[in-house]
Amino acid sequence: MLRRVVEEANLRCDGVLPTDLPGVREAFPDELALVGALQLRWHTRLTGAVEQALGADAGEPEQAVVAAWRNTAQALPGVRAVLDARAERPASPEELAALRTAAAKDRALLAAMAGLAAPADPRAAAIGRRLELQARGGLQVAA
Repeated sequence: MLRRVVEEANLRCDGVLPTDLPGVREAFPDELALVGALQLRWHTRLTGAVEQALGADAGEPEQAVVAAWRNTAQALPGVRAVLDARAERPASPEELAALRTAAAKDRALLAAMAGLAAPADPRAAAIGRRLELQARGGLQVAA
């Protein structure tokens, strides 16, 4: 079911959580669970993309991480749109907390994999945010 939700989100690219798909309400107990599943899909894909990018070009880890974020956003544009929209307008305080925690972990991953901070470094999320903004700045969105 998650695969279908991801496909639909990527097809629509409107930032709306596709809860109208048949079977979604049966597969996910609530919107928070569905948003969490989408966040996990994003994180898993991002982690793989970062590892692949670093393996392909160990000379520029910072640029490899930025490219990996862009590639993930291009592969999952609707998922990224949903996560961004929900971060701006969360349905609940629990959703906001979950999305903030997940974003901080993603950003710490970016910083650590770029060699700019240790994963547990309190500055890692801020450094990763800078890398994310750099990636977003050069993102080519298909029309």
